[in-house]
Amino acid sequence: MLWTMRWVVILVGLTATSAACGDNASRSSERVLVYTRTLGYRHEDSIAAGQVTLASRLTQDGIEVEATEDPLRFRAPELARFGAVVFLYTSGNDVLDADGKLALEAYVRGGGGWAGVHSASDTEYEWPFYGELVVAYFLSHPGIQPATVRGLESPWQATDEWYDFRANPRATSGVEILLTVDESTYTGGLMGADHPIAWAHERAGGRAFYTALGHVATRWDEPAFVEHVSGGVRWALGRD
Repeated sequence: MLWTMRWVVILVGLTATSAACGDNASRSSERVLVYTRTLGYRHEDSIAAGQVTLASRLTQDGIEVEATEDPLRFRAPELARFGAVVFLYTSGNDVLDADGKLALEAYVRGGGGWAGVHSASDTEYEWPFYGELVVAYFLSHPGIQPATVRGLESPWQATDEWYDFRANPRATSGVEILLTVDESTYTGGLMGADHPIAWAHERAGGRAFYTALGHVATRWDEPAFVEHVSGGVRWALGRD
């Protein structure tokens, strides 16, 4: 798959061509469920900013967004209404009940898309299928500071909370690394020269996108960041 140029277009804030494709498009490429339940650290300001800005951006592409913190929305009839689910700053174990976990797994295996933002990797550590979706779980982070993000035609300078992970997602078969952070440009990183912070993959019948970026609410004021996240959601929907 020719992912590189597709993601360069998305990440630098240009508009990518949308085209419904595959089984995921037959579900609903026009509706997304954004889930923000937290049982651990809560990014209150970032959740509020992300809900508004992401919905506004996706609406421009004709995509309807519904937000919820209700785990009972994760049932087969309800999920069937959506082409993708976004875990936006979720945190902690058991953000879904047992029935919800079964429903989300069946949904993805049936072609549904999933996207996770920032602390979505600090979620559901004890659920193996979720581990397949997110690929790498959060380990730790140093203080918020500027750093250089690579994977674009030109380096991207950003101030964020730079997550270290329990494992390098590059080691997982089928995972496409979209962005890395250059540890030589900030202090406290633990992963070394290869430090992925955004990736995507097709697995278990559906598509999954994850980005570790977005800790601070002001990231949602940056067009390039908004395009990065919304582009990932569009891809999970099968629209890019």
